[in-house]
Amino acid sequence: MIKVRVQSLGLDQNTKSPVVILQEEEGDRVLPIWIGPAEASAIAMELAGMKFARPLTHDLFPSIINGLGGHLTRVLITRVQDNTYFAELVIQRGEELFTVDARPSDSIAIALRTRAQLFAGDELLTTAAFEIAPPEAGDDVPGGEVELPPGAGLTSEELKEYLRRLNPEDLGRFNP
Repeated sequence: MIKVRVQSLGLDQNTKSPVVILQEEEGDRVLPIWIGPAEASAIAMELAGMKFARPLTHDLFPSIINGLGGHLTRVLITRVQDNTYFAELVIQRGEELFTVDARPSDSIAIALRTRAQLFAGDELLTTAAFEIAPPEAGDDVPGGEVELPPGAGLTSEELKEYLRRLNPEDLGRFNP
C-alpha cells in the first residue's frame, strides 16, 4: 500500500460528476475516483475547514468510533472491480484491530475528519492512474474530450487512455 493524500477535488466536465484526486505522498502518480455530490460536499467542507453547530453525517461515524473506545487509524483503497472502487476503514480499539468495508468517498471524508492516513494499492496507482504532465506535442485530443467516460463499461486499456489524456484543469472546481 502506498500513502496518498487528497490532491484536489474537481468536477468532470464530461460527466458533470465530482472527482476526488488522490496523489501518492512520495511521487507524482494520482488516482482519480468519481464520487457522488453529497460525499464531494463532505470532503470539500472538511478541506475548507467548515464546521457546523450540529454534526453532519460524516461527523457521526468518528463520534461513534470514539464513543466505543476506538479510533480510525487508516483508510485503505484496496481494489477496483467493475469500475467500482472498494475501501476499508481500519479501526483500533485497545489491542484489537479490525476493518470495516466502506466506499472510498465516505472513507476519505471520515479520514479527513479524524486525520487518519490514506493508502491506495500500488496496483491502483499503476493501472488506473495518470501522471500530471503537459500534453505531448502533436496530441490532437484535448484533455477532457475523450469519447468514453469512466464507468461506461470501459476496458482497462480504454480507461488508461482516458486518464492519460485527461487534464486536471479540465475537471473544473467543485463547490459544495
